[in-house]
Amino acid sequence: QVQLVESGGGLVQAGGSQRLSCTASGINFGINDMSWYRQAPGKQRDLVATITRSGSTNYADSVKGRFTVSRDNDKNMLYLQMNSLKPEDSAVYYCNAHIRGSPVYTWGQGTQVTVSS
Repeated sequence: QVQLVESGGGLVQAGGSQRLSCTASGINFGINDMSWYRQAPGKQRDLVATITRSGSTNYADSVKGRFTVSRDNDKNMLYLQMNSLKPEDSAVYYCNAHIRGSPVYTWGQGTQVTVSS
């Protein structure tokens, strides 16, 4: 059974840094695109960053220059390095992946990031 588990969330002061990780298990044929989304209370879930299997990346305008997405294909891991954090970055961050052989995208349970001002 495919499972995505996020870790690394918590409380951080504005201007600080945090690194999120996502561990994928139950993978038989590899993973195509992987993404980070976030959802603040009362708001929709928004795309933060995407990385293809070959390493091409795409970022939301709000995080460009501050966040860096990366992955380790051998370990089936996804990362999000977040720098210069702002209070408006506070949200639950979700890992999302297109698992090869699956017709749907898989979601993790999310990890809370809270940035204090």
